[in-house]
Amino acid sequence: MNGTLGFGGALLLSLALAACGGDDKQSAQQGGGQPQKPPAKAEVMEVEAHDVSLSKEYPAQIRSNREVTVMGRVEGILEARHYREGSMVEKGDKLFTIEQAPYEATVAQNQADVQSAQAEVYRAQRDAERYQRLYNQNSVSQQQRDQAQADLRTAQAAEAQAKAALDSAKIDLSYTEVNAPVSGMISLSQINVGNLVQPPQELATITPLNPIEVRFSLPADDAFSLRQQRQQGDAERADVAVLTAPGTESASREALQLQGKLDFLGSRVDESTSTVQAEAVFQNDDQLFLPGQFVRVKLPNVMRYDVYAVPAIAVTEGLKGPQVFVVNGEGKAETRFVSLGEIAGDWQIITEGLNPGDRVVVSGIGSVSAGDQIDAQPFNGKVPQPQNNAGENPSQEADAQGGEGVEGAHRDAQEAKDGQNGAN
Repeated sequence: MNGTLGFGGALLLSLALAACGGDDKQSAQQGGGQPQKPPAKAEVMEVEAHDVSLSKEYPAQIRSNREVTVMGRVEGILEARHYREGSMVEKGDKLFTIEQAPYEATVAQNQADVQSAQAEVYRAQRDAERYQRLYNQNSVSQQQRDQAQADLRTAQAAEAQAKAALDSAKIDLSYTEVNAPVSGMISLSQINVGNLVQPPQELATITPLNPIEVRFSLPADDAFSLRQQRQQGDAERADVAVLTAPGTESASREALQLQGKLDFLGSRVDESTSTVQAEAVFQNDDQLFLPGQFVRVKLPNVMRYDVYAVPAIAVTEGLKGPQVFVVNGEGKAETRFVSLGEIAGDWQIITEGLNPGDRVVVSGIGSVSAGDQIDAQPFNGKVPQPQNNAGENPSQEADAQGGEGVEGAHRDAQEAKDGQNGAN
């Protein structure tokens, strides 16, 4: 009897539990099958067109537009070299001396010729005056008077010719001393002392090293943007240029940079390359950079006007290409495929796929999926940095090596976040 009651009680208890479980299961099915996911808290920015500043780099080559080849202009034996090869020379410094004795003799001879011509002019002048007086007295014929005047003009011409020959001889004598036409670094001598100089003969090359000119080519779009900036009165920023030697280690990169100015922007586009020639000028006070050297030129303020841009962290790679999450009218995230343009620091220019007023998710991207309800937070304009699973910034090491701008943005974003937490 007691065994029968115990079995019956257990059966009734099992049926009661099953009934309760059935009610819970039915209730769960009516509620959606799983507990509802809470809205994802994320910063959201509204898309609008604005101006973006790009930093562009181009390969370039240093030139010295004022480089001069020193030539021997008179023939003669090279008697002396007055400079140290590879040194800096100043404009007007004496570089070479070519034998002067033959040219000094020529000058002396021409000086004597001038004196002789002057004496002849004096005699002819006296004769012309005397014949004029005799002609006035009808003592000589008109032909004799005219001949005396012609002799005077001939003597005067001979004097002028002698003076010109003297000037030419003095010029040749001056060419025997070869002076520096510009200031700069002088090359090795192309001729040894004691050898015969035969003009035109190259003696040396002088290369001015400060300032230096750097020529490069930039895409037509960049040239167009720079012209726009100049027309809008922003030439001071548009013309800023930075020169860096390629291969420079990050620790010494800043020390091996020169600040300069964009000095020339070409007036035509090369049809074969779609580029425009440009030239920048840099002060090379330490004379570390040399003509012919290949370098990189950075223009840090190339503008793109009226473009759409989102933080680069907001762009992910989907099955069909780059995508962003856009918050729709129901407050849910939906996928929007986009076409990418240029990168401007932490910002990515979007060329297609976004419209004015679209609300793009810009933080917490890793925890957002299409269809998620979004708890939209205002975007403060500072680009948040990606976090790994440990909560560390994976770009921290890169920032320490020179990404000061990225580090600063991360620091500002963290301070803003701390301030919001304190307010809460």
